[in-house]
Amino acid sequence: MKYISTNRKSKSVTFREAVIKGIADDNGLFYPGNFNPFSVEFIQELKQLSLSEIAFEIVRIFVRDNIPDRDLFEILTDTLNFDIPLVKVENEVYSLELFHGPTLAFKDIGARFLARCMRHFLKNDDPVTVLVATSGDTGSAVANGFLRLKEANVVILYPSGKVSELQEKQFTTLGHNITALEVNGTFDDCQKMVKQAFSDQELNQKMKLSSANSINIARLIPQIFYYFYAYSQLESKIKPLIVSVPSGNYGNLTAGLLAKRLGLPIDVFIAASNINRPVPDYLVTGIFTPRPSRQTIANAMDVGNPGNFARILLMFDHSWEAIKKEIKGYSYTDEQIRAVIYNVYHKTGYILDPHGAIGYMALKEYMNSFDACGIFLETAHPAKFHSIIEEIIQTKINIPSRLFQCLEKEKKTILINNQFDDLKDFLFSKM
Repeated sequence: MKYISTNRKSKSVTFREAVIKGIADDNGLFYPGNFNPFSVEFIQELKQLSLSEIAFEIVRIFVRDNIPDRDLFEILTDTLNFDIPLVKVENEVYSLELFHGPTLAFKDIGARFLARCMRHFLKNDDPVTVLVATSGDTGSAVANGFLRLKEANVVILYPSGKVSELQEKQFTTLGHNITALEVNGTFDDCQKMVKQAFSDQELNQKMKLSSANSINIARLIPQIFYYFYAYSQLESKIKPLIVSVPSGNYGNLTAGLLAKRLGLPIDVFIAASNINRPVPDYLVTGIFTPRPSRQTIANAMDVGNPGNFARILLMFDHSWEAIKKEIKGYSYTDEQIRAVIYNVYHKTGYILDPHGAIGYMALKEYMNSFDACGIFLETAHPAKFHSIIEEIIQTKINIPSRLFQCLEKEKKTILINNQFDDLKDFLFSKM
């Protein structure tokens, strides 16, 4: 397996090179080359396999010749020391709960896998500096996955005042090899600064940089297998399957589309967004227009220029007609998010987080016109947004002890402006 750049101006690389580099030399994102779908028999036998066994069969396609099978299985079993249950919310509507990992967010899966791949590849090498931009849960997942890993020093950039207190405390209180930069700006500013760092020749000559955002291929690939695991848990597979993906930087949706290309029988994907909706607008107009992000209560999706959309465009050979056949787009306001959290809780007892609420709404809206079975992704534990949720449902919710422990710790950050030179000066000062 070789990995090409979405910009197609640099040479193809191995999985190892793609993981360590993070971004291609032409500033594009790495994308896997040709691969064959699984057989129908494999898809039918998924129910007989464990989560780690499913993950192994999928991931080995993408890392073959770079990680021996025995080491890969150890990496995956260590990564997946928690369940990813499919929970029935109502008739034909299921929630894929991706928040049972250590930081209670779906990004635990990709971040833990990436950290363990880094450890495997960088034994006895000089440590890399891992740059991460976060709008919420990425920071805590990456920090937890890389904490005390001697092969990497992690620098997390996040927009000041635009993540929840719990999310912030999860990655700003750890110390050791984790540094948090509090940026006076938006998530898009943070992501832009990280990308600029990778294209700065002076910086790259003096230090080895890598990324842990979903722009890193090792963050993206493990997200493929939980679509297969969800399918294996379905009670019935007779009706068409619709999957609704809360979408911010579009890594989860990209992974789902790759799962379909591997043979998973998903009929339609829904790109479910908040008021930051460049992709739903693209699906209507055929024109992709990045915009400044706007703050919402679904903060992990406050992205005005989603990086992974370049992979989706490459996957469909930039065909708008092909993309809009396979992906449907919906977007919702904070008021609509609040209303559906309230209604679903009082109707079913199920507590949605703001991101899952968007996925649920989009799924229900689409299924109003189609007789289908639907899955929406629940990407974060509702307790991470407890103040918002409790105000909406007028009920106290249980907060896991690991979150309480974070709140009691002291936040330690370094304030910088939203200019690349500020990040560059910081990195040089730490060398």
